[in-house]
Amino acid sequence: QSRGSSGINAEYGEAVAFYGKAKAYSNATRLCRANQMDNELISYAMYSTVDDMIQCAEYYEQTGEHMEQAIMLYHKAGNVGRALELAFEHQQYAALQHISSNLDSSVDPETLQTCAQYFLEHQQYSKAVDLLVLAKKYLEALDICIDRHISITEEMAEQMSPGADVEQEYKRVLFERIGECCMVQGAYHLATKKFTQAGNRIKAMRALLKSGDTEKIIFFAGVSRQKEIYVMAANYLQRLDWRKDPEIMKNIITFYTKGRALDSLSGFYDACAQVEIDEYQNYEKALGALSEAMKCLTKAKMVDVGTQEAKINFLKRRISLVKKFVQARRAYEDDPDESMRQSLLLLDEEDLETGIRSGDIYGFMIEHYASVSNFQKAYHLVQELKQRLPSASLSYYVNNSVLEQIRQHCGSDSPALGTGDSPGIEEEIEEDIPEDFGY
Repeated sequence: QSRGSSGINAEYGEAVAFYGKAKAYSNATRLCRANQMDNELISYAMYSTVDDMIQCAEYYEQTGEHMEQAIMLYHKAGNVGRALELAFEHQQYAALQHISSNLDSSVDPETLQTCAQYFLEHQQYSKAVDLLVLAKKYLEALDICIDRHISITEEMAEQMSPGADVEQEYKRVLFERIGECCMVQGAYHLATKKFTQAGNRIKAMRALLKSGDTEKIIFFAGVSRQKEIYVMAANYLQRLDWRKDPEIMKNIITFYTKGRALDSLSGFYDACAQVEIDEYQNYEKALGALSEAMKCLTKAKMVDVGTQEAKINFLKRRISLVKKFVQARRAYEDDPDESMRQSLLLLDEEDLETGIRSGDIYGFMIEHYASVSNFQKAYHLVQELKQRLPSASLSYYVNNSVLEQIRQHCGSDSPALGTGDSPGIEEEIEEDIPEDFGY
């Protein structure tokens, strides 16, 4: 019926409709082209064969009208290059947006670059980056990411990662560039991954340190097995609250040792000694830590020998002072008087505070004299302590109960005892301290 009616001009439209219902789209498009039924043509061409789509696109192109339909058909038929050419030539930007959203790496790189340039000119930077990545113009894409603050996602970074067939030097440069972009944008874990792929573990560690991910920093240092990385990890861990975390302390010592940074390890042991003194008044442990510090410092190979000698001499003086106080306290059990004599002599030492807090010596002596009920002597020492350390809180060095006993026996208005050191204001610090910190 439809074939019989095709020769009758008045019934072309009906014939095309019948072809459409019969899904004979090629016949429908042929009839539309033959009779300039341009508006109806697109409806059937979109469902026809690829060859027919191309013929219909060429028809639209030759007529010089309906270029949007020609672009659409070229794109649908897989001739993306021609579709893009027409879109640019006839400024069909809506069609260009649609086509570009469906592009892939199979498209000619020059065409992709042309599209990218268009989007750059129209300040659509993210789209331009996507197209440059498809065109494998990775360095250009990265430059835009930096200049225009386009975030590099993990998916994008993986798309830019070169294959095994790429020259090693280019691959290294590209991975490093991706890593640098990620660093600028604060994507530190992704930067670490890319620097590692580039073979630059030092930069990878720097990125990881920026992330503050302690667990990964410790792991990365362990698997990298590089001196510089061990030291970088140890330096980072020192900035944490290692005093309350024995595992972190252990890692600091391990990393400095493996990194052969003996001068840094010496400094860390010195810091440990100061913590034992300042926080726990444990001079025996402090002496152990200082001894370890001395061992490390004497074995260290510092560039400036003069500085090393000065540090050694200073450390010797600290050890000497701490050792004297430890000996004085050890003597207490067998001979309290001798212990007090040694403690009193210590107070006259020059640069005492470089190794011992004078308040700890006074506190030791005050508590002794209070325990043997010599409260006047204890009070006299309290006065000396206040004169020597006028801004210090007595209860920091002397147990509050002992201060109260002295106050009761020497008079509640004794000025040296003050009123701000009453019991209950500050109790002695008692914490669970690990038995062995490695010294």
